[in-house]
Amino acid sequence: MPTDDTPPVIDPFTAHPARRYNYWLGGKDHFATDRASGDAVEKIFPGIRTAAVENRLFLHRAVRHLTEEHGVRQFLDIGTGLPTADNTHEVAQRYAPDARIVYVDNDPLVLVHARALLTSHPDGVTAYIDADVRYPDTILNDPTLRDTLDLTQPIALLLVAVLHFLTDTDDPHAVVRALMDALAPGSYLMLTHATADLLPPATAHHLAAGDIPGRGDFTTRTRQQIDHFFDGLDLLQPGLQIVSAWHPDPGSPQTAPGDVSVYGGVARKPVKS
Repeated sequence: MPTDDTPPVIDPFTAHPARRYNYWLGGKDHFATDRASGDAVEKIFPGIRTAAVENRLFLHRAVRHLTEEHGVRQFLDIGTGLPTADNTHEVAQRYAPDARIVYVDNDPLVLVHARALLTSHPDGVTAYIDADVRYPDTILNDPTLRDTLDLTQPIALLLVAVLHFLTDTDDPHAVVRALMDALAPGSYLMLTHATADLLPPATAHHLAAGDIPGRGDFTTRTRQQIDHFFDGLDLLQPGLQIVSAWHPDPGSPQTAPGDVSVYGGVARKPVKS
């Protein structure tokens, strides 16, 4: 992990999911390669900007729900993405100023912005780790995490729009199990994942096999495969849903599920009796 004195290595010539997501959300922290990649995806799937926005709104609602309804005060947000409006710590600390958050990402640009912009409420703590979700032991053994979060107490693990960047060879289900096994009973898993279940077959095929600049590894999964991430956990109501249908705010516009194509859910690790 670079120290504050080590210049970050930022590659402006290879599209990165965090910067591309920032582009779809209307942000300003992206390069030409990220925009080209984002435009290529949008040409195949015109709903991608809607999907990005709805995924972000799910994050807001779920963090608020865990903080207000379940008393969560610790959050581990892996695959943070670039700062935008209402980041995890801002939502959590709005309702619980003493909330403690650790952000994890593997893009140096994300970490540079995070350290500059994601300032904690004085009653809470916000920290950052340069790491990859594929290596859960590296995250769990990082001194920054252990200095910030108490692993003997419940923690909300956030894996929002990150696991579809892991191939089956990466064994993402094992990654989630390793992370959840290390967390205390009563902890929560908040997860969203792209699906092709609701897309026209041609669209799904082109997203999977199309020549998209900077596409990298991207694997949509079925509802059943995504539900498998919650094995051994107790899903909170309303269960695994298209993210726009998970506790929507009253009066919010209805979005066609096929324009979102992202499942999301929150589950609790059982407390042993």
